[in-house]
Amino acid sequence: MTATPRACKWLPGWPWLAPLALLAGCAAPPEKTAPACPVCVACNVCAAPAVPPVQPAVEVNLPPVTTTETAPAAEKVRGSLVRASWLALPDWGSSDATPALAAFLQSCAVLALRNEWREVCAEGARLVNPAGSDPAAVTAFFQNRFDPFQILNADGSDSGTITGYYEPLLQGSRVKMGPYKYPLYAPPPDLITVDLAEVYPDLKNRRLRGRIVGNKLVPYPDRADIEHGEPALRGLEIAWIDDPVEVFFLHIQGSGQVQFPDGSRIRVGYADQNGHPFRSVASLLIRRGELRAERTSLEGMKAWARKNPAKAAAYLNANPSYVFFKELPNDLSGPIGTLGVPLTAERSLAVDAKVVPLGVPVYLATNYPGSGQELRRLMVAQDTGGAIFGAVRADFFWGFGDEAGAVAGRMKQAGRMWVLLPKGYDPNALKPGKP
Repeated sequence: MTATPRACKWLPGWPWLAPLALLAGCAAPPEKTAPACPVCVACNVCAAPAVPPVQPAVEVNLPPVTTTETAPAAEKVRGSLVRASWLALPDWGSSDATPALAAFLQSCAVLALRNEWREVCAEGARLVNPAGSDPAAVTAFFQNRFDPFQILNADGSDSGTITGYYEPLLQGSRVKMGPYKYPLYAPPPDLITVDLAEVYPDLKNRRLRGRIVGNKLVPYPDRADIEHGEPALRGLEIAWIDDPVEVFFLHIQGSGQVQFPDGSRIRVGYADQNGHPFRSVASLLIRRGELRAERTSLEGMKAWARKNPAKAAAYLNANPSYVFFKELPNDLSGPIGTLGVPLTAERSLAVDAKVVPLGVPVYLATNYPGSGQELRRLMVAQDTGGAIFGAVRADFFWGFGDEAGAVAGRMKQAGRMWVLLPKGYDPNALKPGKP
């Protein structure tokens, strides 16, 4: 059945929003309706070259539509939270949950601003003892004040992929010199983010990033264009790094530290992104026969890039997403995650916030990388990532440095997850990404 177009308020001076409004089910503007683009077919006997269809001024990653009168399809449900018994959590209570309490209390800097969490956070804080918290009391706190909900995928399955990430150390300089010639950029002032829900509620959770050219919002340059030189970024260099491969993987990790020649360091973290989708370079290397699947660990990909410098740039640039950074205080206990609080090594998870509320405890059942040794512990959902998409899907934060990186780079395990929510809290009433 074809949806009936609805009348919408067309905002003067915002012509670049017209394609989005049409996708949201609005009728065309009353005075002007764009003519249909011609469909051209290549022909060897044509008198003149075929004219390509006119491309829209705004590139939007939305579900495809068949006519301009069709509203965008609702985003598919990525998963669900189903009430579970504590007995269903493998080995629950067998390990010390005190480190998870410390990570959870970091979340409480945000959670405690909400009435539903204030009392729970206060009770957790009272368990902190300078002489050491009682592990049994910490376990009892979680079990008495929370209910477990198993995370299921959209198809009802309960298993997914658990990967790892870490905070790397890069070698760099405040100024461009010698080997230090690969920049880390701060966000450019011409980068514009548009929250589409503010204008069209039907497009909630949709954002556009781009910049204004003339009177149109156009896509921001992709990775390849930026790497070839982007005038708008000149003067925005936070630091210059000695290795382009390390810069690329810093974009993947989202945060890191930079050591300067005099031994001093700065910490940098994610500030913004150019609006282009993340594309897996590992998958491309496998499809092109450059690397076997079992070799696409972090170290395996770095080794390939350094052995194949003539090919590496083209393959790395196949991921159009580009991250901009900000300098963070050096006295933080860890890098800042999406929740806005420092991450805790081996206790923080990056999740899909459209399924798992940020800030909440998550019980994880998986294995250590490269072995059958069980890894079952209470974690906290405090971060997100461009490649973290789906319900039972998480990135395990291993901490800082080469040792953490070696473990994180090998991690690609099957796992199951349970969310812990305060007793009486209805997960179906949660807004995506918000506890």
